[in-house]
Amino acid sequence: MSDLILSETRGAIALLTFNRPNKLNALSYALIDRLMAILDRIEDDANVSAVVLTGAGDRAFSAGADIAEFSESVRCGPDIAVKEFVRRGQAMTARMEAFPKPIIAAVNGIAFGGGCEITEAVHLAVASERATFAKPEIAIGITPTFGGTQRLPRLAGRKRALEYLLTGDPFSPRRAYEMGLVNRIVPHEELLDAAFALADRITRHSHLAVARVITAATRGLNVSISEGLAIEREQFARMAATADTREALDAWLARASRQVQRG
Repeated sequence: MSDLILSETRGAIALLTFNRPNKLNALSYALIDRLMAILDRIEDDANVSAVVLTGAGDRAFSAGADIAEFSESVRCGPDIAVKEFVRRGQAMTARMEAFPKPIIAAVNGIAFGGGCEITEAVHLAVASERATFAKPEIAIGITPTFGGTQRLPRLAGRKRALEYLLTGDPFSPRRAYEMGLVNRIVPHEELLDAAFALADRITRHSHLAVARVITAATRGLNVSISEGLAIEREQFARMAATADTREALDAWLARASRQVQRG
């Protein structure tokens, strides 16, 4: 059987590719488990500073959960379905959301259901002009289960999110951009280059500082502003004691001094 996740490293950036193109890169249990294992390895790899995530083939980023597989869990009853399907998917998106290295989705086609929920959970997303998004779970009589009822309203606002959660209608990359689901839209042939360029703009900075920013933003998003500011202070204090901060400050001061001398 071919690898469910293709993995390669380009410099400091890992490219991960969902590799079930004949199934529109549907998220089988085995694929999710493999992705989680790869993320564990990447987190511990000091040579990798960012992740770009995309789908194999010309049609789909991911069409969502593997319906044939999870329907068997549903037939075994809600306890089994929650354990095998819901908890697995929610653990995946939570892992991506809190991952200490930036994850950038390069959405190359269909991003339905779980594919859309991954796009919601990752830190940044670039969409091909051919991308299509949808929350179609309601059409098969279920709710979104990988965080879609929670993250999309937080990104897009309650009423805009409910329109798509309740109708299941697809929406364009332009609409995804307007709702804050993706950062930019690019021509299809430029998708990976754009995602890698965005990653390069981040990885030139201190990797520790990047991780602290991700932690502060992720943890602070769903708490009160006072609690969020406490998280921000904590992350600053942890960063201020590092050599990365001292070196960056010294470099900035040296540049400023040279500019004054030239001025």
